[in-house]
Amino acid sequence: MTFKEDPRTFHTQKMLKEALLTLLQEGHSLHQISIHKLTQRADLNRTTFYLHYQNINELKEHLTNDILQVLTDKIENLTSIFDRNRKEHLIQLLDYLLEQRNHILALVQFEEIEKHLLWLMKDLIVIRRNESKNIGRKVIVNPDVKAASIIGIIMWWLKDGLHLDSTYIAEQINLMYRS
Repeated sequence: MTFKEDPRTFHTQKMLKEALLTLLQEGHSLHQISIHKLTQRADLNRTTFYLHYQNINELKEHLTNDILQVLTDKIENLTSIFDRNRKEHLIQLLDYLLEQRNHILALVQFEEIEKHLLWLMKDLIVIRRNESKNIGRKVIVNPDVKAASIIGIIMWWLKDGLHLDSTYIAEQINLMYRS
């Protein structure tokens, strides 16, 4: 017998996550957010909150894990693509990051998003190098440095570089990746 989650549970958890994101985007730090402030923003009561989460940190972990799961899936898709569609998939990843920009920037203060992105990007680089047709080619740039550079570009773009579109950023990352 498979367990099916009650749609009301899903909806309530979504409301709480959105309320937390909104408060973080408004500039509140996690320790400034009380259960009262959070539930007031979500238009729920404290008891409802405690039916779903033990504390705000647990809610933050669930929210972060939701975003990290989608990022993991999207980057892992890039790992298995070695044809011309690779750039298209990178653009799709960048478009997703752009859509989630406010969420990512609000959560980046907890370091989990950026660290996870760094780990995923390094894994992608290592896998691609191992499966590359240029097996005898000398590796010039360390995967940690290359991954950090790519994540740095993405974070800069999300914070300050929105005048550039995802296609341009994908082209720049591809140029970097080839070096």
